[in-house]
Formats: sequence, structure tokens, C-alpha cells
Amino acid sequence: MLNEERVILMTHMASYESGEGKQNVKIGNYFRSDYIAVQVLKAVISATIAFALVFALYILYNLEIFLQDLYKIDIILFAKNVLTYYGITVVGYGILTYILSTYRYAKAKNNLKHYYQNLKKLNSLYNQQ
Repeated sequence: MLNEERVILMTHMASYESGEGKQNVKIGNYFRSDYIAVQVLKAVISATIAFALVFALYILYNLEIFLQDLYKIDIILFAKNVLTYYGITVVGYGILTYILSTYRYAKAKNNLKHYYQNLKKLNSLYNQQ
């Protein structure tokens, strides 16, 4: 005869496994520091590419003005300003990614902990019969 509690628990666990559980298992396979480091590294690379694209679009949009003032501007000061904006962008994006990755890792570990507790509970329900 079917045990209603077992069926409810298995349905709940199957729902978790097919949805949020897949991502949580991937996150749970990493150590905390490794997961956060990989996410921050991906964010720094993405921020660099995004900054380069936005900077190129800015230069293309103002190309006429840029070419007219090319001999008047201080190249070193211009490069310092660009690198300052780049640094602010990358550091800000990296910090934001660090915070979000830490939160996601903690949430995934907590969810996996509950999932493993449910597995133990299901095993004990099977052993009772």
C-alpha cells in the first residue's frame, strides 16, 4: 500500500530536482572560494568586453569631434581618465558579482542541505516498512 507521506515527499523532491536543484547541484560541486573566484573572473572579463564596446561606440559616435581635437588633447590625461573609468567599472562590477555569488552559494548550499535531509527522511520511511 502506498504511503501518502512518501508520495508527497518524493513529489516535492522530484520537483526540486527538475527545477532549481540542477543549478544548485552545479554550485554545490564547488568550494565556496572557487565558485566565487570563477564568478568574479567571468564578471571581470565581461566588464572588460562591455567597457571596450561602450568606449568604441562612444568614440565612433563622437568621431568628428575626437578627430578635430586629436592634436589639442593631452593624450596622457585622456588615457588616465579612460583607465580610471575602466577601473571603476571593473571594480564595481566585481564587487557586485562577489556579493551576488556569495548569496547564491549560501542559498544553494542551504537548499541542498534540506534536499539531503529529505533524502534521509525518505530512506527512513522506506526502512520502516
